[in-house]
Amino acid sequence: MRTWATAALDLLYPALCPVCTTTLGAGRRDPLCAECWATIVRIEPPYCTSCGRPFAVFAPAAATAIGRCGDCVAAPPAWDYARAAASFDGPLRDALHALKFRGRRAVARPLAELVLEQCRTALPVDVDAFVPVPLSAVRERERGFNQAELVATRVASSLAVRLQAGWLTRVRATASQSDLGAAERRANVRGAFAASPRVAGRHVVVVDDVLTTGATAAECCRALRAAGARTVGVLTVARVL
Repeated sequence: MRTWATAALDLLYPALCPVCTTTLGAGRRDPLCAECWATIVRIEPPYCTSCGRPFAVFAPAAATAIGRCGDCVAAPPAWDYARAAASFDGPLRDALHALKFRGRRAVARPLAELVLEQCRTALPVDVDAFVPVPLSAVRERERGFNQAELVATRVASSLAVRLQAGWLTRVRATASQSDLGAAERRANVRGAFAASPRVAGRHVVVVDDVLTTGATAAECCRALRAAGARTVGVLTVARVL
């Protein structure tokens, strides 16, 4: 029934991919077309067990015995583990921009499916809650939604894990991270988040759209640890490689 209904709607109002603007057809992942979906560069093992960055060439010398990259061995990150579904480039970058900056909320659906496709088996089984990275009240009001929460809601529902948006709050507004360098990003978000005492003793996964330098995710993790979280993971749709 749904297939017939979709076909009928497409005849009257042809659906266009928000990334490449071609008409959607067979193999579509609404609202993304089959080609854009297929050309997203997925992150596959082997990757660092701490930060999730894929190893360019797998060799025993590329990692420690527990699979950490050199950067994570030298400076352990604020989280226990981080996983991302795909590389932040090409169709995925454009899809995320359509979601965040053009208000295409429907894009959150295939992005959540991508996270589940690539990261479902990589997540520990004892996760207590997913916590989306919060926006400032002003930015969320301007945008009309929190893109991290849209993705996290679908992922949490599919995995039968609780979504606890209120367990992490942004206590001060920050400048956009987009045009800042790594050191500036860290300074920009320092002390910007606070966690509820309800995270104490729990395994919490921070969900965001993109992991760039990791500054925002790290600050969220520090706030959760300060409130007593037992284990803190990070899960993102994309990461910059």
